[in-house]
Amino acid sequence: MSVGFRIQKRQRKVAREIVERFARLPVANVSDSMSRMTAAGARVRPMHQTGGMAGVALTVKTRPGDNLMIHKAMAIAEAGDVIVVDAGSDLTNALSGEMMLTRMIKSGLAGIVIDGAVRDAGFIRGQNFPVFAAGVTHRGPYKNGPGEINVPIAIDGMVIEPGDLIIGDDDGMLCVPFDDVDEILGAATAKYEAEQKQIANIMAGTHDASWVDKTLRELNCEGVA
Repeated sequence: MSVGFRIQKRQRKVAREIVERFARLPVANVSDSMSRMTAAGARVRPMHQTGGMAGVALTVKTRPGDNLMIHKAMAIAEAGDVIVVDAGSDLTNALSGEMMLTRMIKSGLAGIVIDGAVRDAGFIRGQNFPVFAAGVTHRGPYKNGPGEINVPIAIDGMVIEPGDLIIGDDDGMLCVPFDDVDEILGAATAKYEAEQKQIANIMAGTHDASWVDKTLRELNCEGVA
């Protein structure tokens, strides 16, 4: 097995019931519950029409402009997987388009994330299949490799291991590490419920914003009553 050309098996993956529970939570609430320390950056954006994403990471590392290993990943992916591609942030060549995405939809995948470019943007915008990418170009890919499947990858410093939880919505996408899903699920659920109560108070006119002046007084801000 040589570096640059290897396909490995996932040793573990997040359980389906956990994925389903995360799918009901806003990505922002999950991100806040991870101390706002984890993100794929603002470049990797939702390209599809609408709808959230939640699934298990099948990771791909490929050289910029080449999608050989993405094709192989599609062949071995399971329903509910999210193919997550570290393509080096390069936007020169599109690594996926209508034909590949149609196959993913047919296979029951939960989405694809590409730290690189896609094409057939009109098709993508017309679908609810989750596609997160860094850009769009009409230039097609090469298919020569190298590339690796089910290895650790990183997108803008966010490390993704095979089998981790991948979620996404209109605000972007996020990886929740396998070992942290239970803790983060509890914290994010509590965060979501607290925000719903806060919104209800705002609508009822009973929202308490006294913390703002309290914080400013503690900071010795001039002019605060």
